[in-house]
Amino acid sequence: MAAKIKKGDKVVVIAGRDKGRKGEVTFVFPKDGKAVVQGVNMVKRHQKQTQTQEGGIVSKEAPIQLSNIAIADPKDGKATRVGFKTLDDGRKVRVAKRSGEMIDG
Repeated sequence: MAAKIKKGDKVVVIAGRDKGRKGEVTFVFPKDGKAVVQGVNMVKRHQKQTQTQEGGIVSKEAPIQLSNIAIADPKDGKATRVGFKTLDDGRKVRVAKRSGEMIDG
């Protein structure tokens, strides 16, 4: 099945403690059904000091379930579902169900 959410997409969190927050997808883990979104689902981790990094408590993004995020509509920025459409030249593109706007391409 084609990926509905890809790296670089603007998404909206639709469930959980960060509900309503927006961000950009930085990593996607298709096998786990999770994605890392910039500035969302922040957790604190204890980090040991290395030659390059300072030790201490570090805030970083944790993966979030794909079911808890939705693509932001290119027109108004609200959460939308994703559909697929085949163009005349044979390309398969993602389309926002809310506005009918093309998401990529």
